[in-house]
Parts: sequence; structure tokens; C-alpha cells
Amino acid sequence: MAPPHSSSDTPQHPDNDQPENGQPQNPDVNSSAKAASTPHRMSARNRLLIFVTAWLIVLMPFLFWWNTWFGRQLSDTQISEYLDGEKHPRHIQHALVQIGERMGHRAPGVARWYPDLLRLASHPVEEVRNTDAWVMGQDASVAGFRETLLKMLQDSSAMVRGNAALSLVRFGDASGHAQIVALLQPARIVAPTAGRVLDSDKVGTAIHQGGLIAKLQHGQQVIEIRSPIAGRLRSLSVVAGANVSAGSAVATVDPGDEQVWEALRALYLIGQAEDLPAVRPYERELPEIPDRVRQQALLTEKAIRDRAASHP
Repeated sequence: MAPPHSSSDTPQHPDNDQPENGQPQNPDVNSSAKAASTPHRMSARNRLLIFVTAWLIVLMPFLFWWNTWFGRQLSDTQISEYLDGEKHPRHIQHALVQIGERMGHRAPGVARWYPDLLRLASHPVEEVRNTDAWVMGQDASVAGFRETLLKMLQDSSAMVRGNAALSLVRFGDASGHAQIVALLQPARIVAPTAGRVLDSDKVGTAIHQGGLIAKLQHGQQVIEIRSPIAGRLRSLSVVAGANVSAGSAVATVDPGDEQVWEALRALYLIGQAEDLPAVRPYERELPEIPDRVRQQALLTEKAIRDRAASHP
């Protein structure tokens, strides 16, 4: 290929820019050709706008992650401010996680926030109460935590009840035994109201706590049906376009691995012989059951059997 503007494709006219036929060139055509061949130069303003836009595209996800990542270390002042930030539940959760880590390491001065933990047990946001119940289990020496956790066994959220029950085991308290066994069971989800199914998720889909399972058209409203637990969608009882009545079955969700593992660990300590039917399904060698869960299920059954044998 010839290089641009080589002698093979552009005739040379040294004498007054006259072509070989003796006719003068049209100056307008000449200028247009030159303008077309001249690269367009972007203005400094446009270059700056493009740079700023590209920077924001990169920066915004980072800022979102930075503000929602619970691993980011907070100062004592930030923890206190976050705990009082009623308009920012994620900030409260962040502070609670940081307090829980300090409690686990027996950090000095952490007790200053214990009154906040007791206060947040009745917070209107489920995720805050759920995290709070877990954090109070990090220090079994506080009698006030135990009393508060016992009350949280009656919480409207199954996850809060479950976390409160797990934390109580650290106090040597088996009051939440029924709630712990329930953590091993699939969650049955029903329609909150009558309506027509607009859309639904697919069986086998991994779902976060609060993840969307289906949408219902109820009059002029669209009702979202969400999962109360993290896990995997086991079955779906509705299809798009179908009409459902209030209280009818919509789906079942198998509990997530972390929830199952924690429940099995608790039953290792407080499980009873009648719990074995709930434990044994997790002993099977199946692709969807991680090895650590299966091993914990086997250990839990053995502990329950040994306990039953020693206390017939």
C-alpha cells in the first residue's frame, strides 16, 4: 500500500499550480480538499468534559463501594456518629460490624457502645436488628445482652429471631432452640395479597436476603415479593399471567450455606435427638452441599447421639 499523499496518487504541479491540461485549479475545490484532509482538532473544553465524564464513570462505583463496604475501618468518633445516623441504616450496620470485631478482639473501651446495642435492638430496620443480634453474641458476659436477645426471639423477622437464637447459645442458653432448627428449613413464601403474576425468577437462582422473587399486579399497584432469607430458589408455584389469592404459595427458598453452617454448629452444642431429621439432609454428598457443611452435619449428628446416650 502506498503511503498517504505519495507521488503515486497525487500529481505534482511546480509551475503556478497548473495541472497538465493547462487549466487553473478551482480555489474553492482546493480549499475544501485541504479542509477535508486536515484532522479535526478537539477543543480544550471538550477534552476536559470527556476526561471529567470518564473519571466520574470510574469514581462513582468506587465511592459507592467505599461507603457501603463494612471492612473499612472507622475511628471511635465515626462509630459514634454512625450509630446515631438514623437516616442511614447502612452506616449503623457498618458501625455495628466494627464494634463486633472489636468485641471479638476484646479491644479496650468497646463497652462505651453497649447501651447503643441495647437501644438498636428495637430499630425499625430489619437489617439493623439482625446485625445487632449477632453483635451482642460477641460478649457473653453482659447480662443485659442476654435479656435483650431473649426478647428478640419474638421479632417479626425470621432472620432476626435466628441470629438472636444463635447468639444466645454463646450464653449457654438454649431458649432459641426452635428458631435454630428453623434455620435449616426452606422458607415458604406466600402472596401477601391477591393479584396477577407479572414476572418471577427462575428455579435454581441464587438469591440474597430481600431478593426479588416475583411481582404481582394488584389493582393499580405492583407488589414485589421478596425472599426473607439468602439462599437458592428451590421451587416456584406461580407462572407469569396467573392469578393468585392472598396467602397462596409462591415459592420455597433453600437456606444459604452460611446460615446452615451456623445452625449446625449451634445444634452441635444444644441439638436434641428429634433434630436429626433436619440435620441429615445436609450429610448427603451432593454438588449443592459444600464439604464443610456436610462435615459439620456429620459432626453435629454424632454430638447429638453422644449426648442422648449419656443422658438417656
